[in-house]
Amino acid sequence: MFIKLGNIQFVRFCTVGLANTAVDFSAFFILNVLGMPYLIAQVIAYSAGVVNSYFFNRKWTFGRTDKANGAEAVKFIIVNGLSLLVSSQLLFVLYDLNHRDLWLAKLGATAGGIAVNFMGSRLWVFTKSPQIKGDVWR
Repeated sequence: MFIKLGNIQFVRFCTVGLANTAVDFSAFFILNVLGMPYLIAQVIAYSAGVVNSYFFNRKWTFGRTDKANGAEAVKFIIVNGLSLLVSSQLLFVLYDLNHRDLWLAKLGATAGGIAVNFMGSRLWVFTKSPQIKGDVWR
């Protein structure tokens, strides 16, 4: 059976994401129990897995072997910031506006964040840039 590269990447991305999600959920609920407002807890908890995510996804998920660079790191931060924004907005909508249980709202928000993060990582952050040689793109 033929499996597309994007499918393998997505499975690997989700595997790395499981570890990051465990850290995220644990930190989120610990901070919440300690009385921190849930949106602040969301930002801190989400941020806890970002560095791990960068290195494992860069090397294992997207197969980058070249040296990491500042531009790529900035793109990664932008995509993760957008993912955080999307997941925080979904959390607000599901929990505050639709009165879902907090853990269900968090689960839905996480799913939305995963979609944004994978597509941004695959199509922008870890894509191999075309090399210019003279006037020819290769």
